[in-house]
Amino acid sequence: MTEVGTVLPARTFAVSRADLVRYAGASGDFNPIHWNERFATSVGLPNVIAHGMYTMALAARVVTDWTGDPGAVVEYGVRFTRPVVVPDPDGAVLEVSGVVAAVRDDGLAVVDITATVNGQTVLAKARATVRPPSS
Repeated sequence: MTEVGTVLPARTFAVSRADLVRYAGASGDFNPIHWNERFATSVGLPNVIAHGMYTMALAARVVTDWTGDPGAVVEYGVRFTRPVVVPDPDGAVLEVSGVVAAVRDDGLAVVDITATVNGQTVLAKARATVRPPSS
């Protein structure tokens, strides 16, 4: 049985420029801020940045890994607080954790997600409502 305070297994994701190029191909988002350092810095960014939706998807994996079923996610939302800067060649490391904040009367679990890079929050109000795993 899932209880408030249940901690989901944390995950660490390496984010590389190659990941961003693959995501661009899959999503159709070829904005050069996601792959061209010269362009990204010319528009005031510190470097190439990860797609927000890619960051959001990686963060959701903590929840889907825990439930064992991506279809268990009923609702998911975040606010983007700062971009994930992806320098070349090292990339970035996204650290994601989650905790069950509430269990609703209908049995759905509300999970608060924390996503950081270098100790700085990159997603705020990251929350998923899910059908918890049957243990």
